[in-house]
Amino acid sequence: MSSAKKAAAPKKATGSKKAADAGTRAASVQSQAPAKREAHPPAESGAKLPVPSKAQAPAKSEARPPAVRTSQPPAKNTATAGATAQTQNPKLAGNPYLPAPATVAEIIRETAQIVTLRLVLDDTEHMRTFSFRPGQVGQLSVFGSGESTFVINSPPSQKDYLQFSVMKAGEVSGAIHKLSAGDKVGLRAPLGNSFPFEAWKGKDVFFIGGGIGMAPIRTIMLHLLDNMEDYGAVSLLYGARSPKDMAYDYELDGWLRHKHLRATLTVDTPAEGWKHTVGLIPKVLTDLKPDPKNAVAVLCGPPSMIKFTLQALQALGFLDEQVFTTLEKRMKCGIGICGRCNIGHKYVCVDGPVFSLAALKNLPDEL
Repeated sequence: MSSAKKAAAPKKATGSKKAADAGTRAASVQSQAPAKREAHPPAESGAKLPVPSKAQAPAKSEARPPAVRTSQPPAKNTATAGATAQTQNPKLAGNPYLPAPATVAEIIRETAQIVTLRLVLDDTEHMRTFSFRPGQVGQLSVFGSGESTFVINSPPSQKDYLQFSVMKAGEVSGAIHKLSAGDKVGLRAPLGNSFPFEAWKGKDVFFIGGGIGMAPIRTIMLHLLDNMEDYGAVSLLYGARSPKDMAYDYELDGWLRHKHLRATLTVDTPAEGWKHTVGLIPKVLTDLKPDPKNAVAVLCGPPSMIKFTLQALQALGFLDEQVFTTLEKRMKCGIGICGRCNIGHKYVCVDGPVFSLAALKNLPDEL
């Protein structure tokens, strides 16, 4: 995880070098240094499986939970974090160290480096009662390889399965890419806080996703579209390097035609057959000129995209309190025990992973 310099809040909404540095820091914590990639190709889409009728004891995982420490991180979120209070978010039930066994019902090949897993918890009652809020995450484990944090990117209204999109970047994600329909995995979820969508009621919401950053955007966007009576205009700017790098291509036409969604798709450079916008996300965002009045912006993507998109949002007049992102890639144990995700007195897994830009600027220079 790379680090960046802490920046103070800019004096003007038009952005500054300090604001850019803060954007760099906020973005850099979302990416992980890629490990050696596996040569083995991931499995292709499989048939959906029926929900198993009985719980199955999880296999022994090599990723052991850390020892419990005596001091606990603060559980209260401040208003500047822009996230809902910890008590309002569903929590992991039962033993927080023990992954719940789950079955891979379907694998969808999104791009050469991204696959989407649809999982069904083996305990039918657990699956029936499972609840979460958009922005919450899960620790997905491949037995014998370890576990890693991924956002739940199906909307809460989807009760048949839990969906996770995974970019191949290291040992655990590489093992996930080798899974096939019918394989067993472990899941500790839900974890962390969520997007404060109740506070957004009556507001316009502008979503900005780049590459795999569309995964957390997808769940909160679909949730708002399920509850459009509570919100103003909902817009999406989704970009990738090329059309072949764009995930969820089987949903894009539906998003473009959705009567309550103003969707814009863009790729970095012209491509044969591409009929939509061409240009980098910050430039396209500037051309779209979203109105910051009574609005919020939610963004996630690669560090460089985040850095320059923050500058564009500030130039458009968005305040730090109006901009939200998620730092789930910094999470480790997920339950505030190991302490490896702390930033000063904050713990990403307890106080996050969702933060406003204003909250990120108040964090110490430990990223």
